[in-house]
Amino acid sequence: MKIIISDPLPISATKLLEKEGWTVDARSGRPAEELANDIADADALIVRSATKVTSQLIASAPQLRVIARAGSGVDNVDLQAASDRGILVLNAPGANSISVAEHAFALILSLARSIPRADAQMKNHKWEKKTFRGIELRGKVLGVIGLGRIGRELAHRARAFDMTVVAHDPFITTQLAQELGIELLPLPSLAKQADFISLHLPSTETTKGMVNAEFLDACKADVRIINTARGDLIDESALTDAIHNGRIGGAGLDVYREEPPTDTALTGHVDVVATPHIAGSTTEAQELVGVEAATSVREYLRSGVVRNAVNYPSVGPEEFNRLRPYLLLVERMGSLLAQLADSRISGMGIRYYGELAQGSNEMLVGAALVGMFQHMLSSSVSLVNARSIAEQRGLEVIESRSTRSRNFTNLVSLKLQTETGDHWAEGAVFEPGQPRLVRLDDVEIEMPLEGTVLVIRNSDQPGVIGEVGTVLGRHNVNIATFALGRSTAGAIGAVRVGSPTEQSRVDTATLPGAILDDIRQISAVQSVHAVKL
Repeated sequence: MKIIISDPLPISATKLLEKEGWTVDARSGRPAEELANDIADADALIVRSATKVTSQLIASAPQLRVIARAGSGVDNVDLQAASDRGILVLNAPGANSISVAEHAFALILSLARSIPRADAQMKNHKWEKKTFRGIELRGKVLGVIGLGRIGRELAHRARAFDMTVVAHDPFITTQLAQELGIELLPLPSLAKQADFISLHLPSTETTKGMVNAEFLDACKADVRIINTARGDLIDESALTDAIHNGRIGGAGLDVYREEPPTDTALTGHVDVVATPHIAGSTTEAQELVGVEAATSVREYLRSGVVRNAVNYPSVGPEEFNRLRPYLLLVERMGSLLAQLADSRISGMGIRYYGELAQGSNEMLVGAALVGMFQHMLSSSVSLVNARSIAEQRGLEVIESRSTRSRNFTNLVSLKLQTETGDHWAEGAVFEPGQPRLVRLDDVEIEMPLEGTVLVIRNSDQPGVIGEVGTVLGRHNVNIATFALGRSTAGAIGAVRVGSPTEQSRVDTATLPGAILDDIRQISAVQSVHAVKL
């Protein structure tokens, strides 16, 4: 593995990756041309905010599998380009929570007691004690918009100052808010009650510019606005007017629409405490955020565990361990069915039985699509972009669950719909974690899903196995395993070819076509396909 780190990260993050025996190229400040050249054979890229991960940079890295942002935001990463390429994008959203919450509270205290202005006067040798009459935080109302990790940490600190905390977050349950001792309010109600309002939201189409003239007009007189989240959450012109006109009491800002800001009408106002995007810049946070980003990259490349994903659902280690053997199962089932299909595929259905019917199995859907597409497309396909590729190709994906009792604790059924008919397979995981096919179309057959396999359909009559063996022997091809399934409609044989030492060399691409032609000449044989699993 080759990992490129293009922005400063703590040495502990670099060592964490080097311990895996991987090549780690950690150099910050390199020119864009040089970075594009260095990343050409890289598996992972780790950045902070300085490196701009553009579509052009992504295009120069054909082997790239994961991009990690050592921080919470990913504004400097072209998510669409990464997702289109099937590249996982990770961030480190929780590592600097304490630092950001503490900075937000520092801004609250600074506004309440005019600390920056008083300090500036002292440094100018002025003693203007009567000018700086402040307010106590005890008994004041703090409105937190966005009750994620940072918002909760801020609320915890506010309660220590005897503040009343209210919040607005449509994605937090009332029960959880009650457990935190916080009252959830609609946004207009929060605006009317809060003495301080602190923003802790991501930048989305619905949140951009949410603090506008209309919002500020609805706020309590003398309210102070705190923003350590994203600069574009605030209409800066409207905020400047509201402060200048005395409509609100002021603002504490660490982030801005343009960084660094060129218009100082807001940042230079006497009632604004402004800092240069340093809320997460503590020794502890920088260490944690770098290690968290590196850890997420390591876990994904080493084990496939998806943590802190931005463009794919995250899966914790316990959940991943539950799904791991079934990811391999459904990927190989998808690969098998795609290689057996003789016409255009129009849809895929996946059904879960047993314990698998519980919980989210989005990764299994992606794995089945990856297995199917890898034999159809030349472009890279991964769990990240498999769904979108299916949509682009007009392929319908249907996911279902059944409580019906089956012969296996967990069973997965996969069906591919084609122009000439459906191909159907069922699979299970045998101990110790071995994926097995247990049914192909209407025939029960227990078949290992590995190696190069000849799938032969034939009428159920004596002598077919012997004739197939004779053909393979004549072509000097060993039989590693043989599985047979029978039904009233006929029989299916699965012949894994090659001895244990030959398995790595036998390939459907190099398997002589004459072998398949000779097998087709057997009178009882209806069809034969060579598949690579």
